[in-house]
Amino acid sequence: MSIPVTRAELGSLRAKLFYGFGSIAFGIKDFGFGQILLFYYNKVIGLEPWSVSLAIAAVLCVDAVIDPVIGQVSDNLRTPLGRRHPLMYAAALPAALTFYLLWIPPHGWSQSATLVYLFVVATAVRFFVSLYEIPSSAMVPEMTDDYDSRTAFVSIRYVFGFGAVVLMNAATFGLLLFADAAHPDARFNPAGYSRFALAGALIMVVSILVSARGTQRYVPLFRAPKERRAGVGTILREGLTTLSHGQFLVVFCASMFGAMAIGLATSLQLYFNTYFWGFTSRQVAGLAFAGVPAIIVPALIAWPLSRAFGKRNVALACYFFCVALGIVPMGLRLLGLFPGNGTGLLFTLVFAERCVSLTLGITCLILFGSMVADVVEDNAVRTGRRSEGLLLSAMTFVNKLVSAMGLILAGLVLQLTKATATGAASPNALAEYYLPILLLLYGIGIVILSRYHISREQHEANVRLLTDAEAQAAMAIASAPPS
Repeated sequence: MSIPVTRAELGSLRAKLFYGFGSIAFGIKDFGFGQILLFYYNKVIGLEPWSVSLAIAAVLCVDAVIDPVIGQVSDNLRTPLGRRHPLMYAAALPAALTFYLLWIPPHGWSQSATLVYLFVVATAVRFFVSLYEIPSSAMVPEMTDDYDSRTAFVSIRYVFGFGAVVLMNAATFGLLLFADAAHPDARFNPAGYSRFALAGALIMVVSILVSARGTQRYVPLFRAPKERRAGVGTILREGLTTLSHGQFLVVFCASMFGAMAIGLATSLQLYFNTYFWGFTSRQVAGLAFAGVPAIIVPALIAWPLSRAFGKRNVALACYFFCVALGIVPMGLRLLGLFPGNGTGLLFTLVFAERCVSLTLGITCLILFGSMVADVVEDNAVRTGRRSEGLLLSAMTFVNKLVSAMGLILAGLVLQLTKATATGAASPNALAEYYLPILLLLYGIGIVILSRYHISREQHEANVRLLTDAEAQAAMAIASAPPS
């Protein structure tokens, strides 16, 4: 016999851990797509970087269009398992299977056929991961309306998600990729990528199912609107009204430029590590551990800092200093003021910069997620509707769409500078294109984010208004004469 749960248990550590655990699957997918997929199909499979980047960008665009549909379906779904969980359960096995297939393309196919394979399978991977990730993300506003507790939920999610990125990064370059007689550098051995695919697929299916099952018991306590019937036209009009909310557009646009910059940076990271910095495969594996502080520290500091200074102010500070620190090593190298390749000091300095930059960046992303959750009530006050799934799916929509633009920029820069060659001039030329673009994108994002103004006081006022409206509606129903 199961023990009934209470609303207070939604804020428990148990609930947060089960909620966050599923983001391991998202982290593994994110690491694969963001850091090694372009390199793998370009340098290992042998496709042109421009064509690979264009194919992956097309995948992201398709995925971005699908996401709001998943969000709307999730918002309007009514089943005995709840609004979110049927989609989460359905995603587990297909997400893992398609992720595995992505890293074992058929041998002997032409370049064009291999590109089609990449597009089709990668689209399937991202669709099934979104089928889990969007409903899961939408649970935060349903589980708690507390201004600070939301930051804690998003923090736990990033602990698991980014932790998966860091650990999978270290495991991939340190254990799963291996050298042999034909491939003295493990990064170019295709056999290692199939091991990575199998390990990633198994972890993905476990994380999704554990998270979905662990949060299932809390569904009866979720804050969800009553079922309502609406036609397709009504749903579309309501969706457009929701997405035109001013404060949502601020976070949406700030995230748009940030995501484009992140797409550019992550796509080129392995190229910079290999050619610009001259790191060995073992050193690349070691660099993965620069992310370890970013697994724990942001979750510890995001809540107290936002409580003391407000979410927007802390996010802006983290955003600015993350960008400033991130460009210093590469800028100094171009000026001839940084240690040379092959020196221990170089690795130490780059490692230290990434520790701090990643910690600041993850803290900023946590606060972004928490701010979007606060927009839910602000929008509900204005429209009378809760649209968690739509708002959060719209955020993933923009992130994926503009990440595609970042990936296209990466492919274009690689093609222009011929950075796939080992010539000494090419890596420097790559950096000379890369840094100004990065600064422009991040700078615009910072300016836009400064326009966000949902404070703790405004959020708490919104919650009171919605609570009063719910109470009045309940009293009206109770006092109505029986039909």
